[in-house]
Amino acid sequence: MVIFGGRSEIGVEVATRLARGATVVLAARRADQLDEEVRAVRAAGAAAVHTVEFDADDLTGHGPLVARIEAEHGPIRTAVVAFGILGDQARAERDPAHAAAIVHTDYVAQVSLLTVLAATMREAGSGSLVVFSSVAGARVRRANYVYGSAKAGLDGFASGLADALHGSGVHLLLVRPGFVIGRMTEGMDPAPMSSTPAQVAEATVRALAKGRREVWIPRMLGAAVVVMRLLPRAVWRRMPR
Repeated sequence: MVIFGGRSEIGVEVATRLARGATVVLAARRADQLDEEVRAVRAAGAAAVHTVEFDADDLTGHGPLVARIEAEHGPIRTAVVAFGILGDQARAERDPAHAAAIVHTDYVAQVSLLTVLAATMREAGSGSLVVFSSVAGARVRRANYVYGSAKAGLDGFASGLADALHGSGVHLLLVRPGFVIGRMTEGMDPAPMSSTPAQVAEATVRALAKGRREVWIPRMLGAAVVVMRLLPRAVWRRMPR
């Protein structure tokens, strides 16, 4: 199993729930500073835990990195794509470079890595991909439209990729959490139907075990999104994040 975004709270929580008896690779920037994450996964029963340097924004490095991981640790059975940034919406509205950086990390880099992983797993005839979308992409709000638009694009890409992988032996699980209370959202007031990284991971692992293709976290969020999409635009544009 490989966690792309090995410093991610959700990614590490997923790893601890799937670790028992497995070889786990944590891929992240500053991979030599993942001691706490390594200890957590090792304590969860992993047979071995390795770290590897991974810069998600370096698209040219995705293919060589996946090939290196497989050469050193064997075929990737489960890949959890857990990296991303929230960015600063106010800054993004003034600074096109920052807006582009958010979209690059949260959409372009994910598309690149998922394409590499899907091709690799398709060739092997098996494997599982876990992709994290967000309620922010279900209907993009004025309050966080840069981040939300990236998640909307990722959601569409992952949905199409899941269909393309049908019958290949490769399974893709698309996870759509609501507001997650963690480091990324520190200092922000929790939104309704919020979850913790542990709750997101628990629901993700259950959905993966059941072979599901999509999961809303919490489950009632899916029904709420149906209502959200029916709101008139004049009302929607005034919605907070």
